[in-house]
Amino acid sequence: MTWSINHTSLAEADLLNQESIYALGNGYLGVRGNFEEGYSGNMKTIRGSYINAFHDVINIPYGEKLYGFPSTQQKLVNIMDAQGIDIYVGDAREHFNLFTGEVISYKRELKLKEGISERFIHWKSPSGQELKITFRRLVSFTVRELLAIHILIEPIAVQGTIAIESHLNGDVENYTAVNDPRVASGHAKLLTTKAIGTESGIGFVRNETLASKLSVNCATTYSHSEALENEHIVLTEQVKYRTVFAAAEPITFTKWNVFTDTLRHGEQSLVIAKQKASELTALSFAQIMEQQQQYLADFWLRSDIVISNDDELQEGIRFNVFQLLQSAGRDEYSNIAAKGLSGEGYEGHYFWDTEIYMLPVFLLTQPDIARGLLIYRHHILPFAKQRAREMGHKKGALYPWRTIAGTECSSFFPSGTAQYHISADIAYSYIQYFMATEDYDFLAGYGCEVLAETARLWIEVGHERDGRFYIDEVTGPDEYTCCVNNNYYTNVMAKHNLAWAAKTLKLLQAHNEQRYNELLIQLELSEDEISVWANAAQNMYLPYDAALGINPQDDSFLNKKVWDFENTPKEKYPLLLHFHPLTIYRYQVCKQADTVLAHFLLEDEQTEETIKRSYDYYEQITTHDSSLSTCIFSIMASKIGYADKAYHYFKETARLDLDNTHGNTKDGLHLANMGGTWMAIVFGFAGVRIKPDTLSLAPKLPADWDQYQFKLQYKGRSIEMVVSKSGIELTLASGDSLSVTLFGKSIPLQPHETYKAELIQV
Repeated sequence: MTWSINHTSLAEADLLNQESIYALGNGYLGVRGNFEEGYSGNMKTIRGSYINAFHDVINIPYGEKLYGFPSTQQKLVNIMDAQGIDIYVGDAREHFNLFTGEVISYKRELKLKEGISERFIHWKSPSGQELKITFRRLVSFTVRELLAIHILIEPIAVQGTIAIESHLNGDVENYTAVNDPRVASGHAKLLTTKAIGTESGIGFVRNETLASKLSVNCATTYSHSEALENEHIVLTEQVKYRTVFAAAEPITFTKWNVFTDTLRHGEQSLVIAKQKASELTALSFAQIMEQQQQYLADFWLRSDIVISNDDELQEGIRFNVFQLLQSAGRDEYSNIAAKGLSGEGYEGHYFWDTEIYMLPVFLLTQPDIARGLLIYRHHILPFAKQRAREMGHKKGALYPWRTIAGTECSSFFPSGTAQYHISADIAYSYIQYFMATEDYDFLAGYGCEVLAETARLWIEVGHERDGRFYIDEVTGPDEYTCCVNNNYYTNVMAKHNLAWAAKTLKLLQAHNEQRYNELLIQLELSEDEISVWANAAQNMYLPYDAALGINPQDDSFLNKKVWDFENTPKEKYPLLLHFHPLTIYRYQVCKQADTVLAHFLLEDEQTEETIKRSYDYYEQITTHDSSLSTCIFSIMASKIGYADKAYHYFKETARLDLDNTHGNTKDGLHLANMGGTWMAIVFGFAGVRIKPDTLSLAPKLPADWDQYQFKLQYKGRSIEMVVSKSGIELTLASGDSLSVTLFGKSIPLQPHETYKAELIQV
């Protein structure tokens, strides 16, 4: 059961959440888990299909627009709807619908090994017509443009014929929610239909965005049992395919939908869509399913985490890892949106979430995907440099807080543009990638340039005084405290960025002096400037309070009054939906991990005693209103020996969307939290850290578990770790011999041999 997600509820609220849970995607195309036939009457639905990075440009309205405020933003577009299929039963053409007649049995399933979703239905119409229907669908990992829907209809007691009407609808809108800042409140209609018709049995629609003038196409064709009749019907913005079958035998019906766009497929994108649709008719749905299963077998071989004796948590971690795979962009135009390709929350924007919470999963399981995600950031580097100029900096790159195509999309600068730390977060992920792969080609082609330009930013925004380097007027990860001086997280991440920018250039010089010299010319970079970065890193001011023995979140944080948690009722959370930002800013209250997150990412910057005291302090004033928070508190609880808290916070993350604990799963899945669940096991319980010269491990076993195991990809090797009550086993499954660090001691790993050690529980 832990390889599948199952539901039987048909309650409206449950179905809305399930639209996100049963979303399918492949990093390029995403389709929400809507019913092909729709719901009933006025039942709410968020019907959606999306192409990663396919966007329109909309104006940002301001009451008072000041210099440097972005005028426009990109928005993920809900593209044409190819899901629609209606079934009509008998001579009276009774419409199959789960909210009319009698549902004798119903089950819905998401199969994580097969990469398909299914619905199994036994239904009797109001007049007594009875049939069984199985819906299967997949978004292909091997043909990135493909959404395939397969239907098996088994007549039980049907008089007359069965008709199927399939729709390709170009008249679509984006979802809006006026009172929720996490969802867009306007700009619903973003597409116009430019071409529609049929050709050689293929129905097609071409739509164009209103402002960005990007085009998207869908070409649809069909394979099915022998029919009594069939026809295409072309309407203004919709192509219908109607076919009629005798009801004597089981009926199979496969709908092949091919999506293309001008970003990836150019001006011939419609022609390409038709060609691919035509080619797919030579395949069966079973063949596509087999390709899907083979792809996922290889993925799970590297990426699965096995937990003993806890099926709910096992189900949760597998679901989360699967959804991360479905959401990760695979080209220079795309990344991972906050909601992946499962919904329109946060308008499809990419944030810092990718680098800090999601990329680590791929870095240590699927490094090629991690590499691609980083290349996207290099692709938008020119926009980051331009943004830095808009913000008054002569040099450097300030990555946008929210973006799709590369420009800043955040209109609320205190918790948007002011979060300069995103540039250091991206630099951090580049550094982690290099340490985990030793990919010098990547360093030469992408890494050094990004690290250099982000390092330049800190020299521009910071300043030296009395031999210390300070960074003023920024916002850290905790968005309940904005525009402060010397945010600890920002300063320590900037320090890391500056030091490694200098270090990687020296490494490149030793490895490939020709490329090093080319970069100096390309970036107009001197040895003196590199020395400035190294000195700034060495002199970086990191706030410390001697009385409390902790790192203050910023210079003013400890001067504020602590939020009145005791008298804040549960219904007033999350605070951002019930209190003005200025009210929140005046108190010691954290939306999410900030200093605690910094201690996780750069633990060697402080003593374990300081890290523990900081954890104790900030835990008392953190609301965890952000889904990015509890996983970090779990990881750090593991580090400092709070086993019960580590497990408690982990359980908060593992099933956040499956159980809708934040109440907004309908808007899309919480992808960063899903990455955080993986990190809470690997970086938390297993104590994995990527160090400059080694992979460090310090595993612990949660009291409720008998065993857990996973594989890591590190420097071209595959390492399997098993942690159980009987001890630790490390097996070098592939690759050359390697030394890793276990509980601070260097140990050798030999190919296909298992190293065993005792488990040290603290």
